Amino acid sequence: MLKKERQAYILHQVNLHNKVLSSSLCTEINVSEDTIRRDLQELSEEGKVIKVHGGALSHSFNQVYFSTNGVYSQNQKKTIALKAIGLINNGMFVLTSGGTTIIELARSLPPQLKATFISGSIPAILEYMHHPNIEVILIGDKISKNSKITVGSEAIAKIRQVKADICFLGTNAIDLMHGITDNDWEVVQLKKAMIESSKKVVCLSIAEKINSVQPIKVCGLDEIDLLITELPVTDPVLKPYLDAGVKVA
Repeated sequence: MLKKERQAYILHQVNLHNKVLSSSLCTEINVSEDTIRRDLQELSEEGKVIKVHGGALSHSFNQVYFSTNGVYSQNQKKTIALKAIGLINNGMFVLTSGGTTIIELARSLPPQLKATFISGSIPAILEYMHHPNIEVILIGDKISKNSKITVGSEAIAKIRQVKADICFLGTNAIDLMHGITDNDWEVVQLKKAMIESSKKVVCLSIAEKINSVQPIKVCGLDEIDLLITELPVTDPVLKPYLDAGVKVA
């Protein structure tokens, strides 16, 4: 297949699926990874795709789905993000889940930070790409439309190949008895894999999600190393968690 034909095929796949993986393109077109990498680089330079580690995204996907406006409880999430940033050091491998608190974390990273961020969250990946010194790795399989994060066996397998220094988990619900819970089975499996693949697990949660429960368990409180909220540590809402041995910031 000629280069022009290859690149036309790649563009068709990007427009059809909103993202492509380099590994899948190699198999479908029967060419080397270097060839696909060069094609994606050229298409990116021409402004036709957004190149990310491991593949590419469509511009329309970014524009339609990931507006920066209207983030719920944005000020609270910004406070959480600024607390979390203090845990990230140069040279770290950082796993992040999805959610708007993670987006605020991505937007708040200092420009001098040099680290590698690994995520299946498409909005987070797009934010990381604007950072001058961050290496970005997209873990991919199919995309959950509700959470805008890649899920499935391939994504989980890639996470299990990593030993991250720290993992930041966006949280839908946290409770003393049930731990961290969620309502999306596939996202839960992804979060479980992230926890298993990380040396340190940090749960990010706005206060209104504390003492709430969703149907599917992600992990127990004993599996997280730190809970970060927008509240001061002395807030009465957090006292039962401190009494239970949960570290809070």
